[in-house]
Amino acid sequence: MGNGDLVNVKGKGTVGIQTKVGTKYIRDVLLVPALEQNLLSVGQLVEHGYKLHFENNECTIYDKEQRRNLVKKIKMEKNRSFPIVFKYVENVALRMEDVEEAWLWHRRFGHLNFNSLKMLCQRKMVQGLPNAIEEKNEVCDGCALGKHHRQSFPKGVAWRAKKVLELVHTDICGPMSTPSQGNNKYFVLFIDDFTRMTWVFFMKQKSEVFSIFKKFKSFVEKQSGCYIKTLRSDKGMEYTSSQFGNFCEDEGVERQLTVAYTPQQNGVVERKNQTVMEMAKAMLYEKGLPKIFWAEAVNTAVYLLNRCPTKALLNKTLIGVWSGRKPSVRHFKVFGCLCYSQVPKERRSKLDETSEKCIFMGYSSQSKGYRLYNLKTNKLIISRDVIFDEKAAWNWEEGKILKKTILVDELQTKAPVETGNGSTSTSSPQESPRSVPLSPSIESPTSSSSSPSSTPRKMRSLTDVYERCNLCIVEPQSFEEAIKDEDWRKAMEKKIDVIEKNETWQLVEKPKDKEIIGVKWIFRVKWIFRVKYHSDGRVQRLKARLVAKGYSQQPGVDFHETFAPVARLDTIRTIIAVVAQKGWLLYQLDIKSAFLNGKLEEEIYVEQPQGFVVDGEENKVYKLKKALYGLKQAPRAWYTQIDSYFIENGFIRSKSEPTLYVKSKDNSQILIVALYVDDLIFTGNGEKMVEKFRNEMMKKYEMSDMGLLHYFLGIEVYQEEDGVFICQKRYVEHILKKFGMAGCNPVSTPLVVNEKLRKEDGGKMVDETHFRSLVGNLLYLTATRPDIMFAASLLSRFMHYPSHLHLRAAKRVLRYLQGTVELGIKYFRNIEVKLIGHCDSDWGGCIDDMKSTSGYAFSLGLGGISWVSKKQGSVAQSSAEAEYISASLATSQAIWLRRILEDIKEKQNEAAYLLCDNKSAIAIAKNYVFHSRTRHIAMKYHFIKEAISDGEVQLMYCKSEEQVADIFTKALPLEKLVHFRKLLGVEEHHIRGENVEWKVEMWGVVTGMIDGLGGYEKKEDWIVGEMGIEDGRVCMIPMHAWSFRHVRNDRNEVKVGWMNDEGGCVGFETR
Repeated sequence: MGNGDLVNVKGKGTVGIQTKVGTKYIRDVLLVPALEQNLLSVGQLVEHGYKLHFENNECTIYDKEQRRNLVKKIKMEKNRSFPIVFKYVENVALRMEDVEEAWLWHRRFGHLNFNSLKMLCQRKMVQGLPNAIEEKNEVCDGCALGKHHRQSFPKGVAWRAKKVLELVHTDICGPMSTPSQGNNKYFVLFIDDFTRMTWVFFMKQKSEVFSIFKKFKSFVEKQSGCYIKTLRSDKGMEYTSSQFGNFCEDEGVERQLTVAYTPQQNGVVERKNQTVMEMAKAMLYEKGLPKIFWAEAVNTAVYLLNRCPTKALLNKTLIGVWSGRKPSVRHFKVFGCLCYSQVPKERRSKLDETSEKCIFMGYSSQSKGYRLYNLKTNKLIISRDVIFDEKAAWNWEEGKILKKTILVDELQTKAPVETGNGSTSTSSPQESPRSVPLSPSIESPTSSSSSPSSTPRKMRSLTDVYERCNLCIVEPQSFEEAIKDEDWRKAMEKKIDVIEKNETWQLVEKPKDKEIIGVKWIFRVKWIFRVKYHSDGRVQRLKARLVAKGYSQQPGVDFHETFAPVARLDTIRTIIAVVAQKGWLLYQLDIKSAFLNGKLEEEIYVEQPQGFVVDGEENKVYKLKKALYGLKQAPRAWYTQIDSYFIENGFIRSKSEPTLYVKSKDNSQILIVALYVDDLIFTGNGEKMVEKFRNEMMKKYEMSDMGLLHYFLGIEVYQEEDGVFICQKRYVEHILKKFGMAGCNPVSTPLVVNEKLRKEDGGKMVDETHFRSLVGNLLYLTATRPDIMFAASLLSRFMHYPSHLHLRAAKRVLRYLQGTVELGIKYFRNIEVKLIGHCDSDWGGCIDDMKSTSGYAFSLGLGGISWVSKKQGSVAQSSAEAEYISASLATSQAIWLRRILEDIKEKQNEAAYLLCDNKSAIAIAKNYVFHSRTRHIAMKYHFIKEAISDGEVQLMYCKSEEQVADIFTKALPLEKLVHFRKLLGVEEHHIRGENVEWKVEMWGVVTGMIDGLGGYEKKEDWIVGEMGIEDGRVCMIPMHAWSFRHVRNDRNEVKVGWMNDEGGCVGFETR
């Protein structure tokens, strides 16, 4: 430059100048993005044959070929410059050596080679691609990491089909070491030899290929009007089964099977497998995506390859030959890039953000929209109004945006619109995305053609079936969406009927001094839609709820009191432990539209709901007699109503737990009821008393009788002959899927021993919302998993400004859960109901403020019912002081638990045992002499002395090796962790018995009970779930009754089978 500085030239090309006689071109123009103004070199023009003439403050440029032709005449400006308006020439735009532009289309096409890109341009095989692509010699990292392979060998000329579907190639690729979002490990390709059109389907097991082929055959034959004549595959067991062969024979499909261990005979699909996987891996590596997204990448790769050229076809793409129409690629974007999906105005308020951050996951095969992974909701969505940032990627470990130097416009892009077939690949089911990082790599698959499959075929559980079916159920986001579906419309009509039947409101004239403004007086309402599921994943019902927009209520005007209690999980576990010990049964009732029963004291009006405005009464409004969901006082009103009903009917409310009610009869029969909003669980020792209560509740309120308690607040409950087992297995699986750790490698302990976490650790900050969501899920999981209580409590200290070290520790807990999914708590029968507690503390364990951590646990029999891990509020001056404070906290809980047990008629006649492993702390609690050592301790902690003297607790010494509460104060090695969690009753779910034999395969035993074989009557209403225990086997005890705990009917009754010494089913009954 004139001042001696150097500038970076990005490219060189041609620009156009508009003249009266047309567009004139100036060639070899340098592109320098750093310059704010365009500069024209006079010397450069002269060297290229142009003639410039300066006269009368005017510059005239003549064409180099015909000197008399005027190119441009420019007037001099005040700053003595001669400005020229340039126009980039669209039809030669890529003639400019803009490296980034060519690389952008290379990435958009899934790292397609430049020869094929050039062929698409030159032969005009697609619409929307620039007219020129220059081949590049630079190395692409994504291609090098995902597509590098050996040089090919010489090939011979193979026979080609002459018609559509005359020959179809197929092969299975997998298994992948990491399951996809839908837990799939395989994919199968089908290729039409004539058009080379490709379809992909995803599978969990190879045995699914037969059912997929039938669907594929029906689809392509109806689409093309032709019939499959020949199917070429390898000799894998999934292709050579008699079922597959008989079907092909019946349909007139000729089979061509390759020679064993000769994949070269099926070269078309074998090469396509390699191409698909190379493209998928390149796209994953390019954006650093977790490898659990491999199925999304494969699906997109097939979509792109169907729009790419191939040597087998001349001047046309695969989909172009199949559909007979030229496809468009204008909608192509870089896979895995960051994008922003518009939030419809119906789903947001005026101050809400109009877009949500997403990751581009490909193209929808069922609608004109993009497949996006919503980073906020961790769900896959379809959207048409999207803004793409193709140069940006998502940092999956730290939850931040990574920018890459890719030249791209960031204009809003509409959804793809094609003239050809918009769907060329099918994912079954569609993959559900993840949010937490795995290693940004993907395994190299093993093709099934190399050898026959040795993977045994297994029966898919009903839960898996339901989960796959439920993928197609979409919860409407607005009334407009719901009204289009008959089932959702009926759900809304049912809700209105319930409101009318319950006399919740009254249609009245609109008060003259009140307005429908959503802020005061008359409130707006909206519809909320949810799908409610059974514990095994079955759809229970579609639920439409009418909600008042109570956020605009004013305190003191529209509401007064709002507090409403719910049952504590400690109370629920205590009831379960007592029920297990007594051999009782727990039942559950679900109160429909519970809040609609609460009577209002305030004068409140709401507008008529959308879709249910009374004809001729459009100007009227509803005056509420009872509460609606959404009102701030609705929970309080409902609790007041149900509390009054229980008291009027002879129940005694617990003074320690306001949602616990007890009713006794003749001091021998007892009925216990616990309430959690609209979920009600009850038990007792009198069958008539229990049945009477159920009938009375069903008459008083509209309810669903759920039968035996088996699923409550996300907790799975198994009531068995030897006790009750509770766990959160499905919730653990949900967490692992939600945070992208379903395919992670397990570890043996939740935390690293001796590793100390601190707030200021120098690590990079991660997304707070993501971290808080993860820790919140872990905290709720502690309802049945005390073994992660300390880890969850520790992580909760870093909710603000979490670092990648904190996130790494949280992900380790998920890896621990991956290996302990089956763990839960077992409460055994015929065990003495004796309350025993353990308390412990570390000393100065928090390196940020040197405060200690208290931990305690209480058990009834062999199962834990209450536990805590909590950082102390003050710094302890000694380990004895820390242990003393911990014992005081445990004493408070012991007194409360004793009162709960007394309320349910299980009064503890002796003091509760509280075991501590610090003798000095015990001496301080029992003796008032140590004044100099304890005078600084807060007064509230000294009440333990009074509790001991009153006989509430008995503080006793135990060895550190038996201190169960140690698991709540620090990270433990594997041996101690396993030992202490066993003492808390934490174990895997299995059925206990004597002389257990593992002989009979699942299906062989059950057919007599379910299918009516072996001379037994077939029961039409019985369904089969996961029967037995490990690997589909049935645990058998000769001449003993055995409960198949997952074989239930619609009334949730359990089937019990009787077996003889040979393992035969000789009878069954219902319990």
